[in-house]
Amino acid sequence: MRLGSCASLLLLLFGLSATSAQTATPGETCENRNSTNCEHCLENTSCLWCIKTKSCLTYPVKNILPPQSLCPLNDARWGLCSMNFQILIITVSVVVGVLIIAFFVCLFCCCKCENCGNANFDNRMQRQADKRKTKQEQRKAEMRSRHDEIRQKYGLSKASPYARFENPA
Repeated sequence: MRLGSCASLLLLLFGLSATSAQTATPGETCENRNSTNCEHCLENTSCLWCIKTKSCLTYPVKNILPPQSLCPLNDARWGLCSMNFQILIITVSVVVGVLIIAFFVCLFCCCKCENCGNANFDNRMQRQADKRKTKQEQRKAEMRSRHDEIRQKYGLSKASPYARFENPA
């Protein structure tokens, strides 16, 4: 059922694009096509076919949808004889709703993933900085211990490097 509705919508859109270039002859109005069928009536894009009254009417451009008094939505045909306005409204609203939901889901996922990616990147950089700092502190401690060993070997005190020279023995 949905596949048929989508296919009908696509046919309607293609039909509208194909017939949009067609215009009625200057003296011919939609009401002159009342004695014809739906296909002949809808050759002109400004015409509306009403199945209930089997009449060809000029589409009321002031209204988005034809009023109920002119022709019920279930019986009104425009663009394609096989699709009424109710099916068209439902199909278009479902497609638009799905597109809006998909847009917001993608937007939410992209923002969330981007924030997670930044947080992960920041955490990884912080861990690397902590590792470098730890290694640097270890190297400093090793250098201090080596320097202390050298000072002890040559009798230099850590308090004053010139203590040896001040107290000659």
